[in-house]
Amino acid sequence: MYIIIMIVPISFGEIKFSLGNLFAFLCHSVAAKTVGTLSSRSSFSTKTPDQGSMNPAQRYPKAVAFIISNEFCERFNYYGMRTILVLYLTHKLGYNEETATVLFHTFTMLVYIFPLIGALIADGLLGKYKTILYLSMVYSLGAMVLSFGAIPLDGMPVKAVTLVGLLLIAMGTGGIKPCVSAFGGDQFSLPAQGPQLAKFFSLFYFAINAGSMISTTVTPILRADVHCFGDDDCFSLAFGVPAVLMIISVLIFMAGKGMYRRQPPTGNMIFGVSTCIADAFKGWRMRRHTQPEESFLDYARPTVGARMVQETKSLVRILRLYLPFPIFWALFDQQGSRWTFQATRMDGRVLGYQIQPDQMQVINPLLILTFLPLFEYVVYPLLRTIGIRRHLQKLTIGLLLAAIGFVLSTGLEMKIEEAAVEAMPATPDTAHLRLYNGMPCPYEFTSGFESSSAKRPRAIESLGMWTDLSLRVPEPREYAFKAQPSSGKCPTITGKLRLQPGKSISYFLAHDKLVEFADGLETTSSAGSPPLLRALLNTPPEEGPVLLTAPGSHTKPLSLDNRNESQLLKIGPGPDEVNINAVKAANFKTKAGGLYALLVEGSARDGYQYNMFQVVGPNTVSILWQLPQIVVMTAAEVMFSVTGLEFSYSQSPPSMKSVIQACWLLSVAIGNMIVVVIAKFKFTSSQSGEFTLYACLMLVDMHLFMLLGRSYKYRDEFQVEVAELPEPPPLENLYSREAKGKKMRKAGGKDLTHRKAFANV
Repeated sequence: MYIIIMIVPISFGEIKFSLGNLFAFLCHSVAAKTVGTLSSRSSFSTKTPDQGSMNPAQRYPKAVAFIISNEFCERFNYYGMRTILVLYLTHKLGYNEETATVLFHTFTMLVYIFPLIGALIADGLLGKYKTILYLSMVYSLGAMVLSFGAIPLDGMPVKAVTLVGLLLIAMGTGGIKPCVSAFGGDQFSLPAQGPQLAKFFSLFYFAINAGSMISTTVTPILRADVHCFGDDDCFSLAFGVPAVLMIISVLIFMAGKGMYRRQPPTGNMIFGVSTCIADAFKGWRMRRHTQPEESFLDYARPTVGARMVQETKSLVRILRLYLPFPIFWALFDQQGSRWTFQATRMDGRVLGYQIQPDQMQVINPLLILTFLPLFEYVVYPLLRTIGIRRHLQKLTIGLLLAAIGFVLSTGLEMKIEEAAVEAMPATPDTAHLRLYNGMPCPYEFTSGFESSSAKRPRAIESLGMWTDLSLRVPEPREYAFKAQPSSGKCPTITGKLRLQPGKSISYFLAHDKLVEFADGLETTSSAGSPPLLRALLNTPPEEGPVLLTAPGSHTKPLSLDNRNESQLLKIGPGPDEVNINAVKAANFKTKAGGLYALLVEGSARDGYQYNMFQVVGPNTVSILWQLPQIVVMTAAEVMFSVTGLEFSYSQSPPSMKSVIQACWLLSVAIGNMIVVVIAKFKFTSSQSGEFTLYACLMLVDMHLFMLLGRSYKYRDEFQVEVAELPEPPPLENLYSREAKGKKMRKAGGKDLTHRKAFANV
């Protein structure tokens, strides 16, 4: 486990740790055991030329305070922005849940692709300091663009501005990901400063956790409880506060410039591995018949050396096991997208406090703080008593737990869907019809459609509603409609009912006409928890203004699409009023997740009458039912991510640590791409069906991993002492064909590198 801290940029699929004494122990082990084992080519090497002369009691480097403070602010920005992102995409930009999911996971995928570029820039061109500085500026610009785009300004292309901001953020946070903690490690001289290094990593991961927990708690409050620019929420402030923290992080990092110890770029082994594979292919193509080799990579030995070939072989053995990993990340990262959307359809009221859907994400880092020492000192010892000791066994359990987490989310989603079963037509050949009577008289009506209940009387009371939620409508059709009043003081109303299969349609009887409007049920399914209200007014047109008032909160005009029908408005749960000319026309109370129709009839002279109908029931499933799946997924994260990184880095050659990290991040990116594909092509018709699909994929993936792992031999069983092999040529020589040509000419046309490699093997 000691090798975990070498994984600098990662937060383990955004695993965030702060382990106090445990991390101090782990990092002390790193300081003691890894000195001298890391190649100078590794981007994580902290070895310096003068380390032998260092005084063990020398002072703690002051520069790390700037690095830790920078990391806190950066993580605050990233997690704060990410927590509310999917709700911003749906509530403000108008995307449906599928499109918002695609955008969220595309953004996450880019976040995990850009570290490859950042590592190449840092190790091969600019060095860590300049890479962090320049890409942090790009990062800050993206955060400001995203916050600015959330301000409702006329003529601003909000969607384009948002996408540009997200791209810049992905470039920035991804690019600095492989550099920050490695740069912090560069400030220490080993082995003299081993204890100080342990403290640094403990503080570093505490900063990650602190930034994550505070931001995932605060930004949903800023989003939901603050009103700005005439809206009931304030996304611009929720994005703006993290953006300010990001700017502060850059200033803090720059303030420590004079104290940093900077190491020059040393080259990146990603290039070395790529060259080895490319040269092996060329050698195989030219010499497979005349000079056959035992394995494919052996064909590269004449150009890259025996040691590089052997280390690449070790790397490939590990990467075979990486093939199933993207499916895990496809499930894990949906905590910020699909599970957040699931929370919007649940009741967030707990002991009088309203939990916001995006606040559920704060549970993960809180559990991580508890689970890491719990697993280290309790769970793993218990597993050892029943024979589960190996890394691959723990990884398999992690994959199984992820599948169980999605089985739980499937059951919860089915319960939510059952509660809202009447929201939309159950089958494609049926339709919903609702008739609202806004007149002071009861009406009886006739029409050509066949009701699902033939004996049901076709009569609507004053301020009443008539419904049929299972009309058989195999194809779009119009039906003549005629409503006769029970008294002569109200007119006869005629019109046409236009019914479509799979749709829900409503009509409002007002004055002498039939007003058609859409229920807005599609909006309900994607917009989430705020109550939705449509006011249907049969009042004199000259009376106004019509105001919607929430006592002690806000007042807004009811925007009328026409004389009788208001727009569908998002309102806050609780008591509200409708006032016409400062006269109270109606008062009512709504609940989160419900869709309501308010009928108002009368005038200021005669008085107003009203009636409220609940078209779709409020959220009744408590948001606390998400806790089991979150707990199980966090346990899967600890079992899979931490163990996987420990396994990878303990089994790989020292010079391949940066390549392993690149492949690990790439598996996260591919996992998010899988989510994008599934969301885009809609393989299932319901969200519970999609969760079931992911659970089944995870179980199949787990069995594939077990098959791949059966033939794997650990390094303690399959010893190849690469330290005894000759050093490979310098990295720059791997790219320079001209240098190879000169060597061959000096040797009289003979490749001496080839002969030496075979002699040493």
